[in-house]
Amino acid sequence: MAWEWDAAAYGRLRLPHELWGRRAIARLALTGTETVLDAGCGTGRDTAVLLEALPRGRVVAVDASAAMLDQLRARLPDSGRLTVLQSDLGDPLPVAGPVDAVLSVAALHWIADHRRVFDNLAAVLRPGGRLAVDCGGHGNIASVQAALAAVLGEAPQVWNFATPAETERRLAAAGFVDIDARLRAEPARFDDPAALHDYLEVVLGAHLARLGVDERAAFVRAVAERLPRPAVDYVRLEIHARRAA
Repeated sequence: MAWEWDAAAYGRLRLPHELWGRRAIARLALTGTETVLDAGCGTGRDTAVLLEALPRGRVVAVDASAAMLDQLRARLPDSGRLTVLQSDLGDPLPVAGPVDAVLSVAALHWIADHRRVFDNLAAVLRPGGRLAVDCGGHGNIASVQAALAAVLGEAPQVWNFATPAETERRLAAAGFVDIDARLRAEPARFDDPAALHDYLEVVLGAHLARLGVDERAAFVRAVAERLPRPAVDYVRLEIHARRAA
Protein backbone atom coordinates (compact mmCIF):
# COMPACT_ATOMS: atom_id res chain seq x y z
CA MET A 1 0.00 0.00 0.00
CA ALA A 2 1.22 3.52 -0.80
CA TRP A 3 -0.36 4.96 2.36
CA GLU A 4 0.15 4.35 6.06
CA TRP A 5 -2.54 3.44 8.60
CA ASP A 6 -3.52 5.63 11.53
CA ALA A 7 -2.68 2.65 13.68
CA ALA A 8 -3.50 4.32 17.01
CA ALA A 9 -7.03 5.19 15.84
CA TYR A 10 -7.46 1.71 14.42
CA GLY A 11 -6.35 0.14 17.68
CA ARG A 12 -8.91 2.16 19.69
CA LEU A 13 -11.93 1.07 17.66
CA ARG A 14 -14.20 -1.74 18.79
CA LEU A 15 -14.19 -3.86 15.66
CA PRO A 16 -16.04 -7.01 14.57
CA HIS A 17 -12.60 -8.24 13.52
CA GLU A 18 -12.24 -9.80 16.97
CA LEU A 19 -15.11 -12.21 16.24
CA TRP A 20 -13.74 -12.93 12.78
CA GLY A 21 -10.33 -13.67 14.23
CA ARG A 22 -11.63 -16.04 16.91
CA ARG A 23 -13.63 -17.97 14.32
CA ALA A 24 -10.59 -18.29 12.06
CA ILE A 25 -8.38 -19.41 14.96
CA ALA A 26 -10.96 -22.05 15.90
CA ARG A 27 -10.69 -23.46 12.37
CA LEU A 28 -6.98 -24.13 12.95
CA ALA A 29 -7.78 -26.66 15.73
CA LEU A 30 -4.59 -25.77 17.61
CA THR A 31 -3.15 -28.07 20.27
CA GLY A 32 -1.09 -25.34 21.97
CA THR A 33 2.39 -26.33 20.81
CA GLU A 34 2.44 -25.06 17.22
CA THR A 35 4.28 -22.20 15.56
CA VAL A 36 1.68 -20.02 13.81
CA LEU A 37 2.21 -17.24 11.29
CA ASP A 38 -0.17 -14.29 11.79
CA ALA A 39 -0.14 -12.89 8.24
CA GLY A 40 -1.24 -9.25 8.20
CA CYS A 41 -1.25 -9.06 11.99
CA GLY A 42 -2.08 -5.33 12.26
CA THR A 43 -2.06 -4.05 15.85
CA GLY A 44 -1.92 -7.57 17.26
CA ARG A 45 -5.51 -8.29 18.32
CA ASP A 46 -5.41 -11.81 16.89
CA THR A 47 -1.75 -12.23 17.79
CA ALA A 48 -2.70 -11.84 21.46
CA VAL A 49 -5.42 -14.49 21.14
CA LEU A 50 -2.99 -16.82 19.40
CA LEU A 51 -0.42 -16.45 22.18
CA GLU A 52 -3.09 -17.41 24.72
CA ALA A 53 -4.01 -20.45 22.62
CA LEU A 54 -0.34 -21.48 22.28
CA PRO A 55 1.07 -21.74 25.82
CA ARG A 56 3.86 -23.98 24.53
CA GLY A 57 3.99 -22.59 21.02
CA ARG A 58 5.15 -19.52 19.14
CA VAL A 59 3.70 -16.79 16.92
CA VAL A 60 5.39 -15.08 13.98
CA ALA A 61 3.55 -11.78 13.40
CA VAL A 62 4.01 -10.18 9.96
CA ASP A 63 2.64 -6.91 8.62
CA ALA A 64 3.70 -4.38 5.99
CA SER A 65 2.79 -1.39 8.19
CA ALA A 66 5.46 -0.08 10.56
CA ALA A 67 2.80 1.92 12.44
CA MET A 68 0.69 -1.19 13.01
CA LEU A 69 3.70 -3.14 14.26
CA ASP A 70 4.57 -0.32 16.69
CA GLN A 71 1.09 -0.70 18.21
CA LEU A 72 1.53 -4.49 18.36
CA ARG A 73 4.81 -4.17 20.24
CA ALA A 74 3.21 -1.75 22.69
CA ARG A 75 0.30 -4.15 23.22
CA LEU A 76 2.30 -7.36 23.68
CA PRO A 77 5.28 -7.72 26.02
CA ASP A 78 8.33 -9.59 24.77
CA SER A 79 7.72 -13.12 26.04
CA GLY A 80 10.26 -14.93 23.85
CA ARG A 81 7.36 -16.66 22.08
CA LEU A 82 6.68 -13.84 19.62
CA THR A 83 8.67 -12.84 16.52
CA VAL A 84 7.64 -9.61 14.77
CA LEU A 85 8.57 -9.02 11.12
CA GLN A 86 7.81 -6.19 8.73
CA SER A 87 7.09 -7.59 5.27
CA ASP A 88 4.54 -7.27 2.49
CA LEU A 89 2.56 -10.50 2.02
CA GLY A 90 3.02 -10.07 -1.71
CA ASP A 91 6.76 -10.60 -1.28
CA PRO A 92 8.58 -13.80 -0.23
CA LEU A 93 8.31 -13.91 3.55
CA PRO A 94 11.48 -13.70 5.68
CA VAL A 95 10.33 -16.49 8.00
CA ALA A 96 13.01 -18.80 9.36
CA GLY A 97 11.85 -22.40 9.01
CA PRO A 98 8.40 -23.76 8.22
CA VAL A 99 5.42 -22.86 10.42
CA ASP A 100 2.68 -25.29 11.46
CA ALA A 101 -0.25 -23.04 10.59
CA VAL A 102 -1.10 -19.69 9.01
CA LEU A 103 -3.77 -17.26 10.17
CA SER A 104 -4.81 -14.13 8.27
CA VAL A 105 -7.67 -11.86 9.35
CA ALA A 106 -8.96 -8.76 7.51
CA ALA A 107 -5.80 -8.39 5.43
CA LEU A 108 -5.95 -10.13 2.06
CA HIS A 109 -8.56 -7.84 0.52
CA TRP A 110 -5.94 -5.07 0.56
CA ILE A 111 -3.67 -7.09 -1.77
CA ALA A 112 -4.26 -7.22 -5.52
CA ASP A 113 -2.52 -10.52 -6.32
CA HIS A 114 -3.98 -13.30 -4.16
CA ARG A 115 -2.25 -16.06 -6.12
CA ARG A 116 1.12 -14.55 -5.24
CA VAL A 117 0.13 -14.30 -1.56
CA PHE A 118 -0.98 -17.94 -1.47
CA ASP A 119 2.32 -18.98 -3.08
CA ASN A 120 4.24 -17.05 -0.41
CA LEU A 121 2.20 -18.55 2.43
CA ALA A 122 2.58 -22.08 1.05
CA ALA A 123 6.36 -21.57 0.87
CA VAL A 124 6.62 -21.09 4.66
CA LEU A 125 3.92 -23.60 5.71
CA ARG A 126 4.97 -27.15 6.48
CA PRO A 127 3.41 -29.99 4.43
CA GLY A 128 0.04 -30.78 5.97
CA GLY A 129 -0.08 -27.43 7.77
CA ARG A 130 -3.38 -25.56 8.03
CA LEU A 131 -4.40 -22.20 6.60
CA ALA A 132 -7.31 -20.14 8.00
CA VAL A 133 -8.23 -16.81 6.42
CA ASP A 134 -10.94 -14.22 6.92
CA CYS A 135 -11.09 -11.26 4.54
CA GLY A 136 -13.56 -9.18 2.58
CA GLY A 137 -15.22 -11.27 -0.12
CA HIS A 138 -17.33 -10.72 -3.22
CA GLY A 139 -20.04 -8.14 -2.42
CA ASN A 140 -18.25 -6.77 0.64
CA ILE A 141 -19.17 -3.18 1.62
CA ALA A 142 -21.20 -2.80 -1.59
CA SER A 143 -23.26 0.08 -0.15
CA VAL A 144 -20.08 1.90 0.93
CA GLN A 145 -18.64 1.52 -2.56
CA ALA A 146 -21.89 2.86 -4.07
CA ALA A 147 -21.77 5.84 -1.70
CA LEU A 148 -18.13 6.44 -2.65
CA ALA A 149 -19.03 6.40 -6.34
CA ALA A 150 -21.83 8.90 -5.68
CA VAL A 151 -19.41 11.26 -3.93
CA LEU A 152 -16.43 10.86 -6.27
CA GLY A 153 -18.16 10.09 -9.57
CA GLU A 154 -15.83 7.13 -10.07
CA ALA A 155 -14.05 5.67 -7.05
CA PRO A 156 -10.53 4.25 -7.47
CA GLN A 157 -10.47 0.52 -6.77
CA VAL A 158 -8.39 -0.14 -3.66
CA TRP A 159 -9.81 -3.52 -2.57
CA ASN A 160 -9.75 -7.07 -3.91
CA PHE A 161 -12.98 -8.82 -2.91
CA ALA A 162 -12.61 -12.30 -4.41
CA THR A 163 -15.22 -14.98 -4.99
CA PRO A 164 -14.99 -18.43 -3.38
CA ALA A 165 -14.57 -20.12 -6.79
CA GLU A 166 -11.58 -18.02 -7.89
CA THR A 167 -10.08 -18.33 -4.40
CA GLU A 168 -10.32 -22.13 -4.52
CA ARG A 169 -8.59 -22.15 -7.93
CA ARG A 170 -5.75 -19.95 -6.67
CA LEU A 171 -5.26 -22.03 -3.55
CA ALA A 172 -5.16 -25.27 -5.53
CA ALA A 173 -2.60 -23.77 -7.91
CA ALA A 174 -0.46 -22.79 -4.91
CA GLY A 175 -0.44 -26.37 -3.61
CA PHE A 176 -3.31 -26.39 -1.10
CA VAL A 177 -5.83 -29.20 -0.66
CA ASP A 178 -8.99 -29.81 1.38
CA ILE A 179 -10.03 -26.30 0.38
CA ASP A 180 -13.20 -24.70 1.76
CA ALA A 181 -13.95 -21.10 0.74
CA ARG A 182 -17.34 -19.56 1.46
CA LEU A 183 -19.05 -16.18 1.93
CA ARG A 184 -20.75 -15.02 5.13
CA ALA A 185 -22.90 -11.86 5.19
CA GLU A 186 -22.23 -10.01 8.45
CA PRO A 187 -23.41 -6.36 8.50
CA ALA A 188 -22.26 -4.06 11.30
CA ARG A 189 -24.88 -1.50 12.38
CA PHE A 190 -24.07 1.80 14.12
CA ASP A 191 -26.76 3.60 16.12
CA ASP A 192 -24.33 6.40 17.03
CA PRO A 193 -23.48 8.64 14.03
CA ALA A 194 -20.11 9.50 15.60
CA ALA A 195 -19.24 5.81 15.88
CA LEU A 196 -20.14 5.29 12.20
CA HIS A 197 -17.97 8.27 11.26
CA ASP A 198 -14.99 6.87 13.22
CA TYR A 199 -15.51 3.47 11.64
CA LEU A 200 -15.69 4.84 8.10
CA GLU A 201 -12.41 6.64 8.68
CA VAL A 202 -10.82 3.19 8.95
CA VAL A 203 -12.73 1.66 6.02
CA LEU A 204 -11.95 4.65 3.79
CA GLY A 205 -8.34 5.10 4.89
CA ALA A 206 -6.84 4.65 1.42
CA HIS A 207 -9.22 7.28 -0.01
CA LEU A 208 -8.66 9.73 2.84
CA ALA A 209 -4.91 9.53 2.25
CA ARG A 210 -5.48 11.30 -1.09
CA LEU A 211 -7.12 14.30 0.66
CA GLY A 212 -5.86 17.15 2.78
CA VAL A 213 -6.34 16.76 6.51
CA ASP A 214 -8.94 19.54 6.56
CA GLU A 215 -11.00 17.78 3.84
CA ARG A 216 -11.31 14.36 5.41
CA ALA A 217 -14.14 14.86 7.93
CA ALA A 218 -16.42 16.39 5.27
CA PHE A 219 -15.63 13.53 2.89
CA VAL A 220 -16.52 10.89 5.48
CA ARG A 221 -19.79 12.74 6.29
CA ALA A 222 -20.66 12.86 2.59
CA VAL A 223 -20.16 9.11 2.26
CA ALA A 224 -22.13 8.38 5.46
CA GLU A 225 -25.06 10.50 4.28
CA ARG A 226 -25.35 8.43 1.11
CA LEU A 227 -25.52 5.07 2.88
CA PRO A 228 -29.02 3.53 2.80
CA ARG A 229 -28.74 2.78 6.55
CA PRO A 230 -26.17 3.43 9.30
CA ALA A 231 -24.34 0.18 8.66
CA VAL A 232 -21.33 -1.33 6.93
CA ASP A 233 -22.51 -4.30 4.87
CA TYR A 234 -19.67 -6.72 5.40
CA VAL A 235 -19.44 -9.96 3.42
CA ARG A 236 -16.64 -12.14 4.74
CA LEU A 237 -14.68 -14.63 2.65
CA GLU A 238 -13.84 -17.47 5.04
CA ILE A 239 -11.12 -19.86 3.91
CA HIS A 240 -9.82 -23.09 5.37
CA ALA A 241 -7.25 -25.25 3.58
CA ARG A 242 -4.26 -27.50 4.12
CA ARG A 243 -0.93 -27.50 2.36
CA ALA A 244 -0.48 -30.71 0.42
CA ALA A 245 1.74 -33.28 2.16
